[in-house]
Amino acid sequence: MTHRMLAPGSIRPPFARYAHGVEVSSGARLVVVSGQLGIDAAGRVPEGAEAQADLCFAACAAILAEAGMGPADVIRINAFVTDRVYMAGYMAARDRWLADRPDDALPASTLVIVSGFTRPEFVVEVEVTAAAP
Repeated sequence: MTHRMLAPGSIRPPFARYAHGVEVSSGARLVVVSGQLGIDAAGRVPEGAEAQADLCFAACAAILAEAGMGPADVIRINAFVTDRVYMAGYMAARDRWLADRPDDALPASTLVIVSGFTRPEFVVEVEVTAAAP
């Protein structure tokens, strides 16, 4: 494994399925994925944070696949939503995407509420960083 979850017992455990920190082994290849929006290849934008987040994660997976990586190689997720009401939908999609990850091998994760994106119909954006041998 190229990375190790950091979970010090001296601080409060994470609020959800993510790690407080992730250590990457020396010599690992890194892939940094730009923020992906909830839009499909035909340009359609579904309503709702969960559907948009599913598309964001699918796009991230496709980009990672080009480098021979996948969700298991993700060491960090940064996500952005335009309102607190979208947090639950985003988190449901994130947790599905990470469903195969054991609880002791989760990525670091940050969720930020922002004022908006390039088009008003977008409510979620996701970027990831991955590491693999």
